[in-house]
Amino acid sequence: MSEEVKLMKGNEAIAHAAIRCGCDGYFGYPITPQSEVMETLMEVEPWKTTGMVVLQAESEVSSINMVYGGAATGKKVMTSSSSPGVSLMQEGISYLAGAELPALIVNVMRGGPGLGTIQPSQSDYFQTTKGGGHGDYRLIALAPASVQEMADFVGLAFDLAFKYRNPAIILADGVIGQMMEKVVLPDFKPRRTDEEVEKQCPWAATGRKMSRKNNIITSLELKPEVMEQNNLRFQAKYKQIEENEVRYEEILCDDAEYLLVAFGCSARICQKACEIARAEGIKLGLLRPITLWPFPTKAIAGYANKVKAMLSVELNAGQMVEDVRLAVNGKVPVEHYGRLGGIVFTPDEIVNAVKTKLM
Repeated sequence: MSEEVKLMKGNEAIAHAAIRCGCDGYFGYPITPQSEVMETLMEVEPWKTTGMVVLQAESEVSSINMVYGGAATGKKVMTSSSSPGVSLMQEGISYLAGAELPALIVNVMRGGPGLGTIQPSQSDYFQTTKGGGHGDYRLIALAPASVQEMADFVGLAFDLAFKYRNPAIILADGVIGQMMEKVVLPDFKPRRTDEEVEKQCPWAATGRKMSRKNNIITSLELKPEVMEQNNLRFQAKYKQIEENEVRYEEILCDDAEYLLVAFGCSARICQKACEIARAEGIKLGLLRPITLWPFPTKAIAGYANKVKAMLSVELNAGQMVEDVRLAVNGKVPVEHYGRLGGIVFTPDEIVNAVKTKLM
């Protein structure tokens, strides 16, 4: 059977992929520029076909706590929002991590701080990769650079979340959420039966098996020595994720003398900048982190002895650049180039930044 190619927005792709990957429940609250996720789900009405629950909560705080409740039963549940809304979810996200619950959060970033602008941004990098909420926890963070990846990463995020019993986030930006491209949606995967959920998630609080001890889902532990052991277990899990789940893409890097590091829509623009630079005789390459956490530290460090300098290109004041600098450990100069307030740079701007900052 030939693949069915559709034209849709990145936000719409998230919604259709969620239905097709067997998602059990979506709980959210509208905010630009991600509102089409919920709007698409409401239009398609998956509760009539797959039984998927779709609910507009009273607020972002309500929605993330509904996700906590659904995840505690072993179900595939998710939410989506944009930057200020995700800020409101931080306590609930920390609770999810502390209770080791798999769930999917989608953040289609807009400019800030505060209410900011509805225009695109990448300034939630710190909020996502450094934990955001309280406590020593991590989110598995995927950064799509196309509408196709918006669709593909839904299933991948759920797989990783359940594999490691850890919340995962798709960190997109307003450009990727709103742009339209051709996309091949994933094949339909039926929702798991209650019996399959119990078999795959023996830790879940389903309330179905009365013969066993009831599972208690909580992130609370009043004994310091036990809480320390919990945290040590978390850190061991994060180490395992760092060893096994790093994803990145290298473009024109084999002979590069200068290296761009960029994610999301910035990476798309940087790819064109590389083509322009090479036409001018500048050997420019691009490394695109696909997982913002775990970060491709070793891959970037490997270029420290190969290139003359690196430029971290981001729609923010300089956030990922800190991780790039940590990766190279002073072996090569690392500069930052970004635009703020919802302004998106052009490929020519990036080439000029390479000439003025690196050469």
